[in-house]
Amino acid sequence: MEIDFSEINYLQNPTIKELHAGYEQFLLSMSGPTVIDITGIDSKKYRVINTLLQGNEPSGLIALHRWLTTRDPSQLPQTNIRFIIGSVEAASKSPLFTRRFIPGHYDLNRCFGEAKIEQITNLFSHDTNYQGCCQRAKLIEQAIREVNPDMIVDLHNAASPSPTFSISSVVTTETLSLASFFCQTLILSDLHLGSLMEQKFSCPFITIECGYSLDEQAHEVAFAGINHIANCENIGYIHQEKNVEVIYRPLRLRVKDNVNLAYAKHDEGYSGVTLKTDIEYFNFGGTHQEELIGWLDGNGIDNLQLFDKHGKDVIDDYFYARDNQLVCRHNLRVFKATTNKQVALNDCLFYVVRHSNNES
Repeated sequence: MEIDFSEINYLQNPTIKELHAGYEQFLLSMSGPTVIDITGIDSKKYRVINTLLQGNEPSGLIALHRWLTTRDPSQLPQTNIRFIIGSVEAASKSPLFTRRFIPGHYDLNRCFGEAKIEQITNLFSHDTNYQGCCQRAKLIEQAIREVNPDMIVDLHNAASPSPTFSISSVVTTETLSLASFFCQTLILSDLHLGSLMEQKFSCPFITIECGYSLDEQAHEVAFAGINHIANCENIGYIHQEKNVEVIYRPLRLRVKDNVNLAYAKHDEGYSGVTLKTDIEYFNFGGTHQEELIGWLDGNGIDNLQLFDKHGKDVIDDYFYARDNQLVCRHNLRVFKATTNKQVALNDCLFYVVRHSNNES
C-alpha cells in the first residue's frame, strides 16, 4: 500500500457534512493523518488531544467524532482544541480498526524522537517505509509544537479487556488532575520506546489507556474526558475529579527474538513460551507470589527478557522456572496483558511492576 508520509491534512471548525454521519464514514473520508482545530472562548490558547497513533485503538476517534457532532456550536470550549488523528491508513484497512500498523510498515508510536531515530538508523537506513514513518511522526510533533498547547492528552486502547489507566513521565498536580478526568490510576514511566509521550513539551502530557478497544465503556471514558478538557477553565488549577493512585516505573516483559509464543489452558508441550489463555484477567487483579502464569520449553526463563531503565535484564528478580512452569517470584501488578499474539510479539507480553513498589 502506497502511503504519502509527507502530508498532513487540516480542518478548521468542520461542518457536519465534513464530519459525516458516523465515525466509520468519517474515518474513510480522510486521506491521511488529519488535524482538526476547534475555536474556543480563549482563541489564543490551545489544548491538544491526539489519537489513533495505532490503527487498532479507536476509542479516541469515536469519542472526538461524537463530541464534534453532538456539541452545541454556540457553546465554545474554554480554549481552542486541536485534535490530531494519526494512523488513518492502518485504521481504514478492512476490517476497520484491526491493524496496529500496515504490514511492511512500522508502529508510528515507536518512531518519535531524534535519539530513537539515531539509535536504530543503521538497522533501517535503506528502509523507506521506516523513514516515512519517522517523517510522519515529525509532522505530528510539529502540529503540536506550532500551537504551544497548555496540555496534551494522547488517547489509546488495550488489545484485550483492561481497566482504564493513565501514563506520564512526571507526576505533578496537573498530570494527576488530568488523569482524574479519565481514571484513578497514573503510571509513572521512564521507558524509552520512541513514543510521542517521551518527547519534551512545555506543558502537562498524559497518555490514557481507555480500556479494551471493543468495549463501549472505553469509548465513554474517552468522550467524558474530552468533555472535561473542553469545559475546564484552567488546566493549572483543576480540582481532581477523583483520587488517583500512582504506580511507579513498570517494565516490559518480552519474549526474545525468534522464540515461539503460544496460549493454552494447560501445558501442551509447545516450544518457546506458552501463556495461560486467561492471562488478560491479571490486568484487573494482578498476580500472587508463586502463581503460575504459563509454561516454558527446555530453555526455561532464558526465553524471556525484562530490562530495567539501565538496560539490565532483571527477569530473574520477577519470574522463575519451576520445572517447566513460568512462576511469579513476587506479588505483581500487570497491565496490558493480551492474548493477541501479534501485539504481544511486536510490543510486549505485558507491563509489570511489583505490588509493593510505591516509591519514586
